[in-house]
Amino acid sequence: MTTYTARPIGQVALKELRSADDRGREIVPVTDEEGGAPLRCCLRRSAPGERIALVSYAPLRRWARETGVDPGAYDEQGPVFVHAEDCAGPADDRLPFTDAHRTVRRYSADGRILGGRLVEEPDGFGDAFREAFDDPAVALVHVRAVEYGCFLYEVRRD
Repeated sequence: MTTYTARPIGQVALKELRSADDRGREIVPVTDEEGGAPLRCCLRRSAPGERIALVSYAPLRRWARETGVDPGAYDEQGPVFVHAEDCAGPADDRLPFTDAHRTVRRYSADGRILGGRLVEEPDGFGDAFREAFDDPAVALVHVRAVEYGCFLYEVRRD
């Protein structure tokens, strides 16, 4: 049985984002009074009282830079929540943020969108990832929120 691992934003990128985000803006930490923000650094929801920041993040651009490709018009950036300071990262290997409808968006090795799939049930992610990675042209997938389109995490072939 194949398992799929959610990849949080990497430590190097987090260090950069905590200085200036992908739009060049300085971080503005806030105390999250209510909790519940989906943190992309540790792939869990924030707890009340934690210091977090909303930053602009360009996941495909960063991946493309690592792999030497140009994502062209598919290069997009959007808001993500991260801890304002270093954190320990994910506590376990469970897939996070499966409590709502999500889109599994597929990308090719040259950074182009190859399609996507709506996942409506928490147990539907395995099928969506298997379907995506059965296509040899798929290099990675992004899991995104349906309601806002926000990037949640990345999954690659193991």
